[in-house]
Amino acid sequence: MKALIFDCDGVLADTELDGHLVAFNETFEHFGLPFRWSVEEYGELLAVGGGKERFIAYIGDHPEYRDAIPESLEDFVVKVHAEKTRRYIDRVDKGLLPGRPGIARLITEALDQGWQVAVASTSALNSVEAVLAAAVGPKTRERLAGVWAGDMARAKKPAPDIYLLAMEGVGVDAENVVVVEDSNTGARAAAAANVRYLVTLSTFTTNEEFPRATSVVTNLGEPGTPAAVREGADVRRDGMITVESLDEILSLPLPN
Repeated sequence: MKALIFDCDGVLADTELDGHLVAFNETFEHFGLPFRWSVEEYGELLAVGGGKERFIAYIGDHPEYRDAIPESLEDFVVKVHAEKTRRYIDRVDKGLLPGRPGIARLITEALDQGWQVAVASTSALNSVEAVLAAAVGPKTRERLAGVWAGDMARAKKPAPDIYLLAMEGVGVDAENVVVVEDSNTGARAAAAANVRYLVTLSTFTTNEEFPRATSVVTNLGEPGTPAAVREGADVRRDGMITVESLDEILSLPLPN
């Protein structure tokens, strides 16, 4: 059995700039917090896996804002993240975050050819489900082997836990898995899980490094709109990442 496992943010849709960042800043305004995250700040915060963890890290680096939090940080971050998630899902439901090129095509193609397909993300489960349904449609979503997200894993990316949990849930060995990632944080998680992976670059990750990536492409490609290869093996077929591309990735040695 072979499995294709996707990260969510930046992979299924380019969600960070027009989704999570906007929702976070709207939430900060909602709670009367005296700060907003710039694009540059948020790009740096993406090195921290998980939305709650990003908020905690930011407050830790900016103690001048601690007095603006009306209760314990542990309790307040739960409220902030719940409100942020609600606003984020509202943007997804309004169609503001469409699936990236090639996502629906490759998922359908892989399912039709007997691959198990799953999603493994450190984002909140309901956020991931909303993005997935918007990217591929509810009928295709029902065909997936599962979604592993949020706090299901003990440690978040760059730890490999969410990928190990997804592989266990699908019932597949690492040798037969291809992961699709977009960030250095996710890449390190995939590398630590000892799986082959390819990268589809997103808004915040175009200049990042990806240890042990088989291939780094601009996107998965669509008919007539080819993806470009930034580095690594060129496994495209007619400019696209296809199931044949995935089989080729599995046939290649695991990069050092």
